[in-house]
Amino acid sequence: MAATESNKAIVADFFETFSKGDVPGVIDRMHDDGSWWVSGTIDGMSGTYPKATLAGLLDGARALYREGALCITPTSMTAEENRVSVEATSFATMEDGRIYANSYHFLVTLRDGKVATVREYMDTIHARETFFGS
Repeated sequence: MAATESNKAIVADFFETFSKGDVPGVIDRMHDDGSWWVSGTIDGMSGTYPKATLAGLLDGARALYREGALCITPTSMTAEENRVSVEATSFATMEDGRIYANSYHFLVTLRDGKVATVREYMDTIHARETFFGS
């Protein structure tokens, strides 16, 4: 399997694990010095989360969803060298019945077969209104 196809398979597995609400599995798939960056200026959401603090953020978010997870569905992937570009959609029912459905671009870099960085771009207005009110 070509390196780019292997990298896409690693990223697909990463988002499949994320979509199950398997926080330990997500953390296990990240490089030891990995991080996740979220776009925007939303207090409590935007910014960079090192692997060491990411589990707490993901566990807190899981509690907000009836399904116990935010399902992220990649709609396209493009890979070059150690980078995988992912267009995706998400879906979850919030505990209060509202629907959270966003569109994303993720730029994922890999190192040693693990996720080194995730850069998440999304509709920040929808995220802010859903999680923190308008």
